[in-house]
Amino acid sequence: MASELSKEELEKAEMEIKNSQDEFEDALEGEDDVEGSFPVTPEELSIMRADLASEFPDDYDYLSDSYILSVASKPYSKDLSIRRPLDYSQKKLNDVMQWRQEVDATDFEDLVKLANGPASAPEASESPELFAKAKAMVTSLNYGSTYWHGFTKDGHPVLWLRTNRKPWYPDSDGEVNALILLADAGIRCMPEGITDFVCIADSASPPPPNPAFMIKLLKALVKGYPDRLNMLISAPISSIVQFVMNLLLPLMPGRLAAKVILKGTDEGKEKMAEILLNGEDDIPTFLGGPANHDEFYPEERYCPNRGEGTLKFDYYGMVERLKKAKEGWEATKN
Repeated sequence: MASELSKEELEKAEMEIKNSQDEFEDALEGEDDVEGSFPVTPEELSIMRADLASEFPDDYDYLSDSYILSVASKPYSKDLSIRRPLDYSQKKLNDVMQWRQEVDATDFEDLVKLANGPASAPEASESPELFAKAKAMVTSLNYGSTYWHGFTKDGHPVLWLRTNRKPWYPDSDGEVNALILLADAGIRCMPEGITDFVCIADSASPPPPNPAFMIKLLKALVKGYPDRLNMLISAPISSIVQFVMNLLLPLMPGRLAAKVILKGTDEGKEKMAEILLNGEDDIPTFLGGPANHDEFYPEERYCPNRGEGTLKFDYYGMVERLKKAKEGWEATKN
């Protein structure tokens, strides 16, 4: 894929991003760029847990105690000398759960099963719109451009992004839904005490920027996954990536923007060797290392069909491998 954009393409993308700023700023309302930590009592944790269970009985256990404590323990943006008021933290947690409810995030694994079945299945024929949504999400998974594989030394699951596999003209909703599905799968596999993940992107040959997709992705990250990104390493640096980041960084909350690290090829390898669980041995071949990710996540044309539907990406195998990798990391701590 092309690594350069024409002047006309650059101007068009920049204009579309600017036209979307008002829409994105709605997602940032109430965001705090503060760091620090204060104690939270077990009784306060129980109160927040009970409220979540009352308001969101079907999904209340999605948020771990560690994540709830990480939200509640932060300084109050209006007075950094004190902790966030409990009702303030509760609202932030409820906002995340409300967003999940609005996008039907809890149903996304069921959509994988739906798309993996035949079009003649009763659940597919009785709800053609839902079946179309499921197929669009699975089509995005099938590119094999994004997947979980392994952990860092500190116990953060690693989300790999291979931009050369991304489509030039993506179905923005399908792509974002696939990323929500993947994010939730990674969160469920986090070790106790871990609340965020690391993303490593091979950005040598990204497709042209798609403003609609980028804005939807950022909104989902800010509204549905606040404080979930520990670090994003993008290597090597390309002109398209620099252009995209120059557009998007001003839109991000400060603490999110600070987690984006752009590296050259050699610097990227040094950083990966520093943070990945097995050091240099975990660096994938497409970033100059020995680990063959294509064994598990080949290009779509080399993937077998997983069922009677459209799923080719090994979603269930990915989840099982991540669970085993989690056990392996936990074993190093015992």
